[in-house]
Amino acid sequence: MSNPTPTAAGEAKELDGTVDLAAPDGVVARQPPQGRLSILALSALGIVFGDIGTSPLYTFKTILSTTEKAPDAAAVLGALSLVLWTLFIITTVKYVLFAMRVDNDGEGGILALMALLGVKKQHRPTIIAVGLFGAALIYGDGAITPAISVLSALEGLNMATPAFQPYVVPAAVVILLALFAIQSRGTATIGHLFGPVMLLWFAVIAVLGLIGIAKHPGVFAALNPAYGLSYLFSNGATGFLVLGAVFLCVTGAEALYADMGHFGAGPIKLAWFAIVFPSLILNYAGQAALVLEGAPTSGNIFYRLCPDPLLVPLIMLATVATIIASQSIITGAFSMTRQAIQLGWLPRLQIKQTSSEGYGQIYVGVVNWLLMAVTLGLTIGFGKSDNLASAYGIAVSLTMLMTSALLFIAMREIWGWSLLAAGGVAAFFLVVDSAFFLANLTKIAEGGYVPLVLAITVYGIMWIWHRGAAAVFARLREALIPVPVFLEKIAANKVPRVPGTAVFLTRTERDVPPVMVWHVKHNRALHEHLFVLRVEILSVPWVAPGNRLAVEQVAPNFWRAEARFGFMERPNIPELLSASKTLGCTIDLNDVTYYVGHETVIQRDDGQGLPAWQERIFAVMERNAIHVSDFFSLPTDQVVEIGRQVAI
Repeated sequence: MSNPTPTAAGEAKELDGTVDLAAPDGVVARQPPQGRLSILALSALGIVFGDIGTSPLYTFKTILSTTEKAPDAAAVLGALSLVLWTLFIITTVKYVLFAMRVDNDGEGGILALMALLGVKKQHRPTIIAVGLFGAALIYGDGAITPAISVLSALEGLNMATPAFQPYVVPAAVVILLALFAIQSRGTATIGHLFGPVMLLWFAVIAVLGLIGIAKHPGVFAALNPAYGLSYLFSNGATGFLVLGAVFLCVTGAEALYADMGHFGAGPIKLAWFAIVFPSLILNYAGQAALVLEGAPTSGNIFYRLCPDPLLVPLIMLATVATIIASQSIITGAFSMTRQAIQLGWLPRLQIKQTSSEGYGQIYVGVVNWLLMAVTLGLTIGFGKSDNLASAYGIAVSLTMLMTSALLFIAMREIWGWSLLAAGGVAAFFLVVDSAFFLANLTKIAEGGYVPLVLAITVYGIMWIWHRGAAAVFARLREALIPVPVFLEKIAANKVPRVPGTAVFLTRTERDVPPVMVWHVKHNRALHEHLFVLRVEILSVPWVAPGNRLAVEQVAPNFWRAEARFGFMERPNIPELLSASKTLGCTIDLNDVTYYVGHETVIQRDDGQGLPAWQERIFAVMERNAIHVSDFFSLPTDQVVEIGRQVAI
């Protein structure tokens, strides 16, 4: 995409024959998830709640490990109180009750919120920058989640017998390698098992929690927030730093919002209130009760809840649950990558649809292998879940902080709240999020720099791609020719008109596409029937079929069309053009040749272009982007590519 250019419909940004455009009224097609509420809620257990559902494996032991001495009753109850109220304030109140009420035509997550507030309502670069950096941070979390989850599950083997300790990291590496290796095959065949397996997981951790609570029922005194506040403010720096560990209990909360478009708000809320939230409360309370009864805090407290004969089966179930949690993170990274491509902030990448059962069943090879490399590096480099806990949380806490800022704007502009009401609620969320973010900042030197480096790298790629695409489009606009002038030159130069229809993909809203001018210049001929197509990627997830295509005749046998797609849709141009007959287009689309332009980027020699280092990086991305014909599902045997150099 390029710098925004005004259009009749709003603000537009161009890229590779597509435009990211603020959607005109009435074009959106809301596509709510289909199915019974209970079935959708069960499916959500396997996709949405894997990360937050497996957090009891490592959260409470990490919290207690921050204390310099064996925790007393006040410390245990204070830690539990902080966990329970963090789950309530951030996950239940902020995300379930507030954030999930703000959707971009059914879609949630920070990218959808960015598109809604920063593009759809009006073009606001600051909001776009905040949303994009928040999305980039999620990639950092996506690399750490599989590593810490699988390691924490397998570390239970150490409690079965210390002889397994040397094999924990190798086993984790093998599991993660297998997990990333099967991504290209898709998960449709085994995905149906995710929900039931996670339902079993939540039932098991709830029962384990009840076993612990039975040994010390007084643990529920921690429901009184005074215990948490007392621990927080009466232990000096230790009380504040413990927030970085407490935050681990909500690291999957952003997924509730981001996956709203897959299942709808209702099923996610049902699963949270009926199954996930109660199970988490019981398990954390059970772990705390066990410590209050005198259980040692060394090793993994979670596994101490389990009777010895059932320990190995529990480890196996925990490993499967963490694999499911990791799968959800990887799938989320794929989906977010596609959204960023459709919105024009990443180069075109090869996206493989792995199943016809759902639009979200996709595979992005580049993202998969890069995530695998980083995840395996973290697993081997940190070696233990305790060490990875230092790197975990900072990315998500900053994303949550950005989401709170965007929610304030949503309260004002979408809900129409007063400045006092919106400011009061947002200020509360911002104070809570800021406290967690500052506590996590103290872990930068211990590994917290990892997700930040990853996020800055991803954001830099997005920024350079955007600037480069803008520069290319600006250069192309300099040489536009009006249609009447072009046709007069064709007639004056007696350029032969050959039978058939030529479809030219363009970025321009008017005038003759540069690719058509290049075609005449190189081939000295022009088809008898001309069809110029501009594709718009709107800042909404879906577009109603009736608003998909608009066609007008601008000269005899010369048609111009605009095709609209949402950022969650997959453009298919041949399929779309078959509908042009119903819109009054009289040319024959059965004998079509598609013409697409291909620009080879070079450095400008007048000193007014992009810095050389940005131009080189953009040129590399442009060369490695997938062909535009693949992006638009064009038949390869009917595509002609015409290239030229563009100096930026």
